[in-house]
Amino acid sequence: MNATSFSSHCGTSCRVRIATLLGFVGVFASVGVPSAAAARSHVSVFFLRGEQLASVQRPGGTPLEAMRQLVAGPTAAEVAQGFRTYVPASTRVLSVRVANGVATVDLNESFASGGDGGSLLARLSQVVRTLTGLQGAKKVQLLMNGGVVAARFPGVSLSRPITFRFLQTPNVGVPEPPSLRLPPPDPAVKDVQQQLIGLGYLLPGDDDGQFGPGTQNAILAFQKWERLGRTGLLDPQTKSRLAAATQPMPISKGGSGKRAEVLLDRQVALLIKDNVVVRTVAVSSGKPSTPTPPGDYHVYAKIPRWWSTPFREWLPWALPFVGGIAFHELADVPAYPASHGCVRQLFTVARWTYNFATVGMPVKVIARS
Repeated sequence: MNATSFSSHCGTSCRVRIATLLGFVGVFASVGVPSAAAARSHVSVFFLRGEQLASVQRPGGTPLEAMRQLVAGPTAAEVAQGFRTYVPASTRVLSVRVANGVATVDLNESFASGGDGGSLLARLSQVVRTLTGLQGAKKVQLLMNGGVVAARFPGVSLSRPITFRFLQTPNVGVPEPPSLRLPPPDPAVKDVQQQLIGLGYLLPGDDDGQFGPGTQNAILAFQKWERLGRTGLLDPQTKSRLAAATQPMPISKGGSGKRAEVLLDRQVALLIKDNVVVRTVAVSSGKPSTPTPPGDYHVYAKIPRWWSTPFREWLPWALPFVGGIAFHELADVPAYPASHGCVRQLFTVARWTYNFATVGMPVKVIARS
């Protein structure tokens, strides 16, 4: 039966009931059931992965929803992959509005409580990056309990709106290696250096007989590999072990070509070519609160001068291999895990590692070696 014949057989009351029913269907379609576009709406929220910001997708589409998702923090699965947040869990979003390209976000006092200067800069960067671009926002004005934030964030004034580009712009010069005054050459030191060259902790030509940072760092790498006390000094136990030591071997199996292994328990990195350890270097990986995630990765870029946007510091000779986690140079490389997830190296070895590596080089991070 077609529509015309059905209409002719249906009385007035029947047609009214049908029209009413169709009206209800239209209401449910437009109000009760989300549209496909709304169901697909997502917003980018920025956490940290090592020394850089990294985005994750969350349901929502408004600046207020984005901020609430940011405060909620990364999921357990994301934490296992190295994502971290510096926004305190006690932070409350009081309001968010966007007008004339400025996103004004009002947070409670918890947002600026606790943490050091780096932590404060990191959480500020998370907020600014997350809000930038939403509803045309180009700048972010941060308020606390409705008022302008006092000067608490190192090198950043929040008395007026700031851009993410401002946080991306270096405000300090590139660090230079320290000028050194080395002791005069010593034949005993030269003998130790030659042993370290033979074992792959120093390079041919490094046996100048002068005990400087390079030799000390090589001794520290040797002590870490051999599981000795991490002093960096040629104590009797270290000297005795040197006499009988063999060159480190790769922990994992691999094919030909270059690769690297980062041994978290030993705090060393093995630089390997054709399954032979070319050099063993002392490193400092992620501290317990921001650990370097074990796994198989690849160097995806070589950046001689990398700038950490959240922490506003230079990371020379950077070899990022997952997110913002990279090999890089830093002045402070203690004998224990201390970084935000990266693999720190002293200036005596960082540039050599940079020159050794290639884009695409496999990097395997191993928890227990």
